[in-house]
Amino acid sequence: MKLLILTQKVDQRDPILGFFHRWLEELAKNCEQVIVIALGVGDFNLPANVRVLSLGKPAQGWSLPAGRLGALGGEKWWGKFLVLIKFFTYLWQERHNYDKVFVHMNPIYVVLAGWYWRLVGRPVGLWYTHRQVDWKLRIAEKLATVIFTAAPESFQLKSAKLIVTGHGIDTVAFVCPAKVRNTGSFVIMAVGRLTRIKHLDILLKAATLFKENISTPFIIRLVGEAVTADDKKYLSELQSISHHNQLETLIDWRGAVSPEQIKTLYCEADLTVNLAPTGGLDKAVLESMAAGVPVLTSNQAFRDYLSPYQNDLLLEGLQIEELSEKLQALIVRSDRGELGLALQRTVAVRADLSQLIKTIVSKL
Repeated sequence: MKLLILTQKVDQRDPILGFFHRWLEELAKNCEQVIVIALGVGDFNLPANVRVLSLGKPAQGWSLPAGRLGALGGEKWWGKFLVLIKFFTYLWQERHNYDKVFVHMNPIYVVLAGWYWRLVGRPVGLWYTHRQVDWKLRIAEKLATVIFTAAPESFQLKSAKLIVTGHGIDTVAFVCPAKVRNTGSFVIMAVGRLTRIKHLDILLKAATLFKENISTPFIIRLVGEAVTADDKKYLSELQSISHHNQLETLIDWRGAVSPEQIKTLYCEADLTVNLAPTGGLDKAVLESMAAGVPVLTSNQAFRDYLSPYQNDLLLEGLQIEELSEKLQALIVRSDRGELGLALQRTVAVRADLSQLIKTIVSKL
């Protein structure tokens, strides 16, 4: 198979999208040739049968001449126009070099070129795991040949083309060395962008409830950064909660970290918390399980993954009192290590990246 892949970014050091580099490595093992078209390209080290083409973004610092075009937001429009020109140029240049297409998380690519791929008989697979359903996804669903998603909850549009595959991570890469008994503070970690949908305010308020009830010293380590203007406003709100509830000394604000650093942080953690809403298999939960670190989550999509430990690790909602009680129980739990190993075995069977890629390739 000669495969064309379209994705947002190829950069193994990117704190959010760096994981896709491993996807490309696995796809390369299963294909004769891989061509990747990405909106942005950073650091990568891929097999010889992979070529990476960048759509690029206008260099920082350039600007349009002052006048009506600039006043109307023309600079932003012009940059998108240049990206479109490069996109269709690549499609024309590479038209004889691939026989199937895989689009990762960006339905707009299918909207733009799905009609062409149908015309020339190139099967198109779309990977999409998100709660959002917009006009781009609706059109892409009509044009795609097959749609892959991690869980039923992660694709909210009814489609006969849908294949639920489970998620895939490099489970081996996250395995931690044998842990020495932690004699310092108990580390509760949350991983992901600092955004409202992660409900980190509930975590901080829960910590306020139980901090006086336990003798075990603890810290809450927040790994991720505020990206958008609303994220930054939310970060300010989190800092205000921290200040008013005297949590400053208990919170470790780590910001964004590289994929290489995140494994070390998982291995230092005693417990992770994920309060993202139901709607897909959040990769951070799977990474924690792969590292052998118990995870407390509100995402009902993980119900089967956490069996038979649902009562201990699955929150029924986003209630501060319930979260506080379950955190306290896990902090004092003596068999946390055995629990982590059981979760590690589960994720190795159900969310191995190499198996996921083989499934995708076989269904394209």
